[in-house]
Amino acid sequence: MSGELVLGIESSCDETAASVVRDETQILSNVIHSQIELHRAYAGVVPEIASRSHTTRVLPIVETALQEAGATPDQLAAIAVTNRPGMIGCLLIGMTAAKSLSWLYGVPLIGVNHILAHIHAAFMTTPDLPLPCLSLVASGGHTALYHVTAPGIAECVGRTRDDAAGEAFDKGAAILGLSYPGGPAIEEAARGGNATAVAFPRPLLHKDLDFSFSGVKTALLYHLRGSGLEREMPELSDSEVADLAASYQDAIVDCLVTKLRRAVTQYSSKSLAIGGGVACNTRLREAIANDPVLSELQHTFPPLSLCTDNAAMVAGLGTLAFRNGQIDDLSLDAAATSRARA
Repeated sequence: MSGELVLGIESSCDETAASVVRDETQILSNVIHSQIELHRAYAGVVPEIASRSHTTRVLPIVETALQEAGATPDQLAAIAVTNRPGMIGCLLIGMTAAKSLSWLYGVPLIGVNHILAHIHAAFMTTPDLPLPCLSLVASGGHTALYHVTAPGIAECVGRTRDDAAGEAFDKGAAILGLSYPGGPAIEEAARGGNATAVAFPRPLLHKDLDFSFSGVKTALLYHLRGSGLEREMPELSDSEVADLAASYQDAIVDCLVTKLRRAVTQYSSKSLAIGGGVACNTRLREAIANDPVLSELQHTFPPLSLCTDNAAMVAGLGTLAFRNGQIDDLSLDAAATSRARA
């Protein structure tokens, strides 16, 4: 097998994933184990449960990724692993596996920033993406805008001050009695609903490039139970749920699109890349395509398998780091945030 092979390992939240990528863009395997069923009863990720699941899953999934790629350990050029940001316990499981395999196989170890990996998924999808590019990473744990000047080089120009967009979807779905994860549940419930039925707030809509979604979630709760939570949760008809879901979804999408429009103008962006689980939202994609400013840019929406958490994006960015000589040793540590190199 010719070409540079890098094994990627991802365990920053509730997906255990491993992938083998050749020459940065050719995905030979992309194995993902989702823990949705483990966390569904809690309407959110429980760190302790996620960590325990990673412990039992990570090595079998690495083995499967190598088998599906038709690769052997002696063919690997490096092992890339997410070491920030994320849930510390979850990160440590993937990192322990990666360090052990790095030592066992005698190949370099590379720590990868999870958010930058989401951004890099756009370059794996569209290698000739026009630069500078504006990238939105929106998921259950992160919502931020990045000014990207080259593969692997990105400056954060806006971030959420409280809840992430995906987190707001999860909490909104829980309030409405919908299933977990909340994003797909609200999108499904909103079909046929009236998006103008309830005028939910758009926090920070006319200020800088930061986001805030906590107020949207609170507005939904107060709409149903009163500002002092003095009312019991009402029995809602299917049409009422559809209207609330559509209005709630539109408020979140409107905030994302408005900030995107402001940012591409401010930074003279030539292209737009969307990553993270919220990038799968159909309403968001439609709103971007129909926006008079954003529609003029070249768009890159990675395939759904590269939008949600995965290891292919980790291996892809790890390959770039490896080529640039950015190698870590076994003292590499985990970090909950991405603001400092750990």
